[in-house]
Amino acid sequence: QVQLVESGGGSVQAGGSLRLSCALSGNTGNPTFMGWFRQAVGKQREGVAVIDANGETKYDDSVKGRFTISMDNAKKVLYLQMNSLEPEDSATYYCAANLSPRGLRPAYFLRSGQFEYWGQGTQVTVSS
Repeated sequence: QVQLVESGGGSVQAGGSLRLSCALSGNTGNPTFMGWFRQAVGKQREGVAVIDANGETKYDDSVKGRFTISMDNAKKVLYLQMNSLEPEDSATYYCAANLSPRGLRPAYFLRSGQFEYWGQGTQVTVSS
């Protein structure tokens, strides 16, 4: 059974930093794509960042230059380093993973959110 477990969320003041982690477990091979999505109260889920197995990344414009996605393939752990946090970044953050081979680019998955597996989410709250 494939599981994704996020950690690292919390409360921080504007301008601060947080690092989210997402551990992939179960009888799986290496993921082909992994990503971070977020959903604020009363808003639709949106893509934050996606990375493929080769390290190619794609970010939403709202987080470019502030957030960094990375993946430890050996440990099957996904990270999101979030710097210069803003109150608008407050949301529940979800990690997602695809295990099937795909011939598409990270940008497609950032826009579509078409992932096979999802975590339960971790809350990030940024106060002004």
